[in-house]
Amino acid sequence: MKKGIKDNQPVIITSIIAGAVLLTALIIISSLSYGSANKITVEGVASIDAVPDLMSVYFMIETQGETSAEAKDANNEILNSLVTEILGLGFERSELQTQSNIYPNYEWDDGERSQDGYRATHLLKLELSSDEFDKISDVIDAGVDAGAGINYINFELSQELQNQYKAEALELASEDAQIKADAVASGFGKRAGRLVSVQVSDFGYYPWNVFTAREETDGYANEENAAVAKQAVASIEPGEQEITARVSATFRII
Repeated sequence: MKKGIKDNQPVIITSIIAGAVLLTALIIISSLSYGSANKITVEGVASIDAVPDLMSVYFMIETQGETSAEAKDANNEILNSLVTEILGLGFERSELQTQSNIYPNYEWDDGERSQDGYRATHLLKLELSSDEFDKISDVIDAGVDAGAGINYINFELSQELQNQYKAEALELASEDAQIKADAVASGFGKRAGRLVSVQVSDFGYYPWNVFTAREETDGYANEENAAVAKQAVASIEPGEQEITARVSATFRII
């Protein structure tokens, strides 16, 4: 009797293993079938109105020279003059954000390229808070007086307000997704169950442009651009702007 059991042990073990594998396979197949047939994906959308708390002025300084050093020195002269003008209006040097670049200046004649000295550019950004909006005309004049041009002017949100509005918009979009999932599931006599996955597909915030300069033959630094910029900011109030958020969410249907 004992010998017979020993002789059959490999067969018994093999049968147990085969049964376990089969059971596991059935569970996996059942799970996959359930998972693919009992999920719903919805998109939650939300829009909120935001009032910008900043007006950002972007200055452009362009200079040329026979050498890169000459172009840079000419650029720095205008930059220093602009900083002096800005400080005279009560702003701090730290409030000016700058980005500079120097590169060869090329010209084309009958399809042939030749180098004509160097060009230096300097882009500066000054942010005016809502209680400084009345200084915008003086800021524009300061740029022109220094020899800098007004590149463009935007109404913008500070980082603090961006974070606040983003949180509010995404929360509302998530609630919208939950409402949609509940409604769709109810329509099929089911309920929206466990949240499976979430994907934030969009948060729509872009600065609201008020003025963009048209580069004339003598560059951005001219009185015509300044006059147009003044007229643009004088006729536009920082009213409410729409910010949107989208959330894609997948739920189990039970």
